[in-house]
Amino acid sequence: MAKHAKVMPAKRNLELIMLLFGFGMFAFALAQTQLATILILRPDGWFYWSIPVAVTLVFHFLLRFRAPDADPLLLPIGFLLNALGIVMIYRLDLVKPNTEDHTVAQRQVIWMLVAVLIAALVLFLVRTHLSLRKYIYISMAVGVVLLVLPLLPVIGKTVSGAHLWVYLGPLSFQPGELAKIALCIFFAGYLTQRREALSVVGRKVLGIRIPPAREVGPIVFIWLASLAVLVLQRDLGTSLLYFGLFLVLIYVATARFFYVLVGLVMFVAGALVASRLMSYVGGRLDAWLDPLNQNVYDAQGGSYQLVQSMFGLAHGGLFGTGLGGGLPNIVPLSESDFIISAIGEELGLVGLFAILGLYLVLVFRALRIANMHADDFSKLLAIGLGFVVALQLFIVIGGVLRVVPLTGLTTPLLTAGGSSLVANWIIIALLLRLSDTLPKAGRVAE
Repeated sequence: MAKHAKVMPAKRNLELIMLLFGFGMFAFALAQTQLATILILRPDGWFYWSIPVAVTLVFHFLLRFRAPDADPLLLPIGFLLNALGIVMIYRLDLVKPNTEDHTVAQRQVIWMLVAVLIAALVLFLVRTHLSLRKYIYISMAVGVVLLVLPLLPVIGKTVSGAHLWVYLGPLSFQPGELAKIALCIFFAGYLTQRREALSVVGRKVLGIRIPPAREVGPIVFIWLASLAVLVLQRDLGTSLLYFGLFLVLIYVATARFFYVLVGLVMFVAGALVASRLMSYVGGRLDAWLDPLNQNVYDAQGGSYQLVQSMFGLAHGGLFGTGLGGGLPNIVPLSESDFIISAIGEELGLVGLFAILGLYLVLVFRALRIANMHADDFSKLLAIGLGFVVALQLFIVIGGVLRVVPLTGLTTPLLTAGGSSLVANWIIIALLLRLSDTLPKAGRVAE
């Protein structure tokens, strides 16, 4: 009997159709940006379009052979968000004065090439995510080392008052971006092993079961580590991200709100003490509460950026000024910390809602993957990866919109910077691997 040819799942063809639609939108946005800002179509637009498209197609065809049952929405969403970031960064490069750096968008394209290739390598090497359970404590060690790297002499550098960067010759990166992935793997593995001890073992005090000290130790350690990041690295956002990740995963693993309540009390107490003892944290709170106060506005590191961002968003209104029609370049760091403000001015509230919708689908698919897996490690890992994106997005956009204080975190896949881009494409690769290894019953339900 002749062997039957392997049938490619229809979801890969659906993925390709969505990618082709995204490629067309990307080309249109680049052309619109050039026509609105410099009034001509320049041939360098092909550079910004062709490399992202080519590397994404390579990744798509790798999925066809290495993960044919992977979720079909993750790659198109990742591409669209990354492409929109490149368009906005390129638009800002076009209107910069001659004295400023005009190559940020070029570097972003190269970083996208590197990030997607690294994500493809992760997908190729990690045949099943369950193999990561063997490296739980190695992941913890890697995460801790990445956290302390910026504090080391010679290679560690201070940028804008925060100790977040590591310089190795001409290369620079933020190791904290990769640390969050290592900590996701560690938390998922540790909580899977210790779930019973954390949820049912221990003495009762006032009707509340308190787990043994040896089990609570890691919780206290994570609290101290998050405060250490805040104090030593002057990074409020990363501190909140790490601690929030652990609280969510321990709640999902044990279903005990007691841990969330104690954790929130501990973090709020630490943050209040830091706001009184550290001018850095106090200044962020002042800028959040009263950005138009003259003293706060004029202070070094004050609310100038935030106020300019607020005016830009107001200028954009409901439908925006159109790509190339606004003035996002007058907002400092508009290609990084305030790229949401730049996009909001030119695409308006409608455009921002569309972007938030893409992020919402990305996080929803991660939670859906978690719900369809049967084992605890897979559930916790998928939830952790999805929650990292969701919480980081809330902290960044909440800071720009004055929902929470500004923290300096990057907007996933949009912001200029290689470290964040590599980390978030690795997250997408791991989610694709998780979705490809769903039980057969889950695939049928799909």
